[in-house]
Amino acid sequence: LGSTAVICTDKTGTLTQNRMRVTDAWTCAGPVELDRPTGIPAVTRLAAAMAACNNADLDSGDPTEVALMRASGTLGVVVTPRERERQRLRQFHFDPALRLMSTVDTEGDRRVVNAKGGPEAVLSRATRILTPEGRSRALTEKDRADFIGVTRGYAARGLRLLAVAGRELADGEPVPARREDAERDLVLYGVVAMFDPPRPEVAGAVARCHTAGIRLIVVTGDHPLTATEIARQVGIAREDTTVLTGEQLEKMSEAELDHLLRAHRELIFARSSPEVKLRIADALRAEGNVVAMTGDGVNDAPALRRADIGVAMGVAGTDVAREASTMVLTDDNFATIVTAVQAGRQVFDNVRKFIVYIFAHAMPEVIPFLLFAISGGKIPLPLTVLQILAIDLGTETLPALALGREPAEPGLMDRPPRRRGENVIDAAMLGRAWGLLGVTSAALVLGGFFFTLLSGGWRLGAPVGDGTALHHVWVQATTMTFLGIVACQIGTAFASRTQLASLRAIGPFSNRLLLWGIAFELAFAALVVTVPPLQYVFGTAVPSWQQLLILLPFPVLVWGLDELWRWYLRHRHARAAT
Repeated sequence: LGSTAVICTDKTGTLTQNRMRVTDAWTCAGPVELDRPTGIPAVTRLAAAMAACNNADLDSGDPTEVALMRASGTLGVVVTPRERERQRLRQFHFDPALRLMSTVDTEGDRRVVNAKGGPEAVLSRATRILTPEGRSRALTEKDRADFIGVTRGYAARGLRLLAVAGRELADGEPVPARREDAERDLVLYGVVAMFDPPRPEVAGAVARCHTAGIRLIVVTGDHPLTATEIARQVGIAREDTTVLTGEQLEKMSEAELDHLLRAHRELIFARSSPEVKLRIADALRAEGNVVAMTGDGVNDAPALRRADIGVAMGVAGTDVAREASTMVLTDDNFATIVTAVQAGRQVFDNVRKFIVYIFAHAMPEVIPFLLFAISGGKIPLPLTVLQILAIDLGTETLPALALGREPAEPGLMDRPPRRRGENVIDAAMLGRAWGLLGVTSAALVLGGFFFTLLSGGWRLGAPVGDGTALHHVWVQATTMTFLGIVACQIGTAFASRTQLASLRAIGPFSNRLLLWGIAFELAFAALVVTVPPLQYVFGTAVPSWQQLLILLPFPVLVWGLDELWRWYLRHRHARAAT
């Protein structure tokens, strides 16, 4: 999620609220007034077909069909679901590839095919048009041009369009068993335009995507002008945004599609089928992009499975789409996808913070042993094995876990997506953990160790074993090493909280779990140093107050050097950006 580079999103219900309302309708008689029954036969026929070719009621069902039922009721045609089922002889469900649905129904002693779908799909199957008087005549080229002009006008306003048509079966003609036989020689009744308002939070989410370097591609079955207008309203489309239809895409070669996706950052694919989604996902992934693809239908399952992150709709989606997806949106909201991407980036960052904190303490634990080995034992061990276990299993555990719950760092969504093959651990991260934080901690810890030894009278090669005069001094010195590492852990914990931002930007007290973890760390270290049974087990002794004063600046020095390094990185990035 955190490395998502491209989001291919649907329009209806994702960018919009999926709350359809019929705002306009048109028949051969002209624009339809939708506030009352008109008494015009052509309008009544349109309303009857809208109610018959439908599977919703006034309160439940697909939002598009609910809107059609309410509009038909306003126009004077009220059909109950039970009555509709009794009159239905056959149904051909909506086909996203054909963009068409049809039913065969009885109306009195007649048998009628009722169809609705995309204006282009319906128009291509129509040979006649309904006159205002309710009769049909041949569909002329002028009629086709008028119809196309009306649909373009509605679509340019961002309205969703459905054309409605039908035909009466001749006496003796059997009920069609195939949709090809039913959906032919249709009589064009008119077109219905619905308004589906954009979600108010989507524009902000789109802006966050732009600052985060995430490409947005709209893949929808709606009219190109409708998709473009809605995309413009939420901030996806610009004046130069390229819009293609599924038909145009089908004519493109793979090389042409690859060039298109490379040359244009924002794209709109309208009148698209599930097969188009699959092809787009494959092409984007072939270019090395991490792709998130939304879908809700059964036929969307292959594209959801093929994308890096398949995003199914939890409200309007099918069970098949949810099973094929990686993530399910319980609110079907595009803004939730962006929030999930941010959460993915946050989790990835927190894993890195955890690792930086753990790795940084390897240096002050390893370097003392190297000094002991290189000196041939002339420098005594600065740290015992049990003291290392007390650090690794005791003092550093809770702060490390608390870093995994760190809030999002400022500027998290101002960075470009990370590369697909980028590792959690990289050279820059190791340099910071081992080179900056680790070496600084090791230098401070060894300084405290040698200060304690030298002030106690030790000289190079002097014995410090049990029973010698310097044994207690050496125990105090190893205790100083132990406490020095604990003090440096505190500075490292605060330094690890951000990768670039300053500590002031997030607030030093904003992670309460880390504060509790540090409190536990200090309490545990105090017990190890002061409680006699634990002193015996871990080989510690209480340092003098002068020695303890040496430890006080350790956290500030470790954190301060890292803060200066992050300040340098921020200014270098700012100069590079300008």
